[in-house]
Amino acid sequence: MRLITVIKSKIHRATVTDAGLDYVGSITIDRDLIERAGLVPGEKVHVWNVTNGQRFETYVMPGERGSGIICVNGAAAHRVRVGDKVIIAAFVLTDEPVEPRMILVDEQNRFAGTLHLTP
Repeated sequence: MRLITVIKSKIHRATVTDAGLDYVGSITIDRDLIERAGLVPGEKVHVWNVTNGQRFETYVMPGERGSGIICVNGAAAHRVRVGDKVIIAAFVLTDEPVEPRMILVDEQNRFAGTLHLTP
């Protein structure tokens, strides 16, 4: 068996709404976005800051449904500013094909569409 790491979930160009230094850690994401992207609370995610180039890993924490919240907590809050654009991605180690759930959001972090790997 040969395992490969492939993308399973992605939230593309979300806007950071808050950055809380005084928290143990994580990224708080609107529950609607978590579900649409197929993420799981507690799941490890990569966060890529499109605005400043910073990259870090953390875990998902569910936020209020419909709030549009994207809040980077703890030490990682030093790597973002409110208004920054970020990509949030999760991967899976597998030997089976994966159909990734990748979503695009608008300026208020509302679902705006689905992204696909192939045109």
